[in-house]
Amino acid sequence: MAIVSIDADIKAKWPQGHCAHSPGSAEELAIIAIDLLVKELGTDGAQGFMNQVFLRHTVGALSDA
Repeated sequence: MAIVSIDADIKAKWPQGHCAHSPGSAEELAIIAIDLLVKELGTDGAQGFMNQVFLRHTVGALSDA
């Protein structure tokens, strides 16, 4: 695993409001992304999307072995 630092300014808008974030790590970026996914897709939709992503990485890791 590698240490990743992030320098980003994220601005998101939706009909009821907006937010701005400046994540400095992959963990902070993930929290922001998950919050926005839940806002857009709902909890079940966000979990389904994330399960698809994790499954793709699991399958990729198994095929690389």
